[in-house]
Amino acid sequence: MTRPEQVLAAIGGMDNVISIEPCVTRLRCQLREPDQVDRAALRDLGVHGVTVQGDSVQIIVGPDADLLASDIDDLWGGQ
Repeated sequence: MTRPEQVLAAIGGMDNVISIEPCVTRLRCQLREPDQVDRAALRDLGVHGVTVQGDSVQIIVGPDADLLASDIDDLWGGQ
């Protein structure tokens, strides 16, 4: 499983995603069920932090946020 696939799985899969946007070093995610976020799995993937506020989740991934968001969008299909 690729890193984008692992991140997507750790945030609850495609059905849980409303949107994902890169922001410098972060992925800003709107999720249907933010309690499905697996923080331990994200930490194992090397993310630097996770912040959850309501249905908004920010995942600090570092300078490759744009590339990672693009790869996840390709998997997700922008549904």
